Amino acid sequence: MSLALANLDAHSVGLDAELPCRKFDPDLWFADAPTELEVAKSLCGDCPLRVECLAGAVERAEPWGVWGGEIFERGAVVPRKRPRGRPRKEDVARDAVLRVEVEARLAADGLADQPRVAVRLAA
Repeated sequence: MSLALANLDAHSVGLDAELPCRKFDPDLWFADAPTELEVAKSLCGDCPLRVECLAGAVERAEPWGVWGGEIFERGAVVPRKRPRGRPRKEDVARDAVLRVEVEARLAADGLADQPRVAVRLAA
């Protein structure tokens, strides 16, 4: 994960900081398995650059991976990555609830209302 666009001085986080994306296997943040992506999301929870990482990823419309504790797919935040195959009906209903939770988290981080950042959820 590149942190070149994050303002490190604003939060006094040094380049030698123990960031999860630098401490663990970088492939975890770009895994194909939904369970591995959930692990990466949970590791981002305590990261001091989580909000900046998420804001940068939203601004750049990152094509895929975990950024700032959220999963991106085709440039959009998705609540969870679906496994291969046709989704079950209860999965579709759960995804609708998760979309609302993702929007609430983005709003709590102050990213949903910024005019330069257009957040969309993949269908």
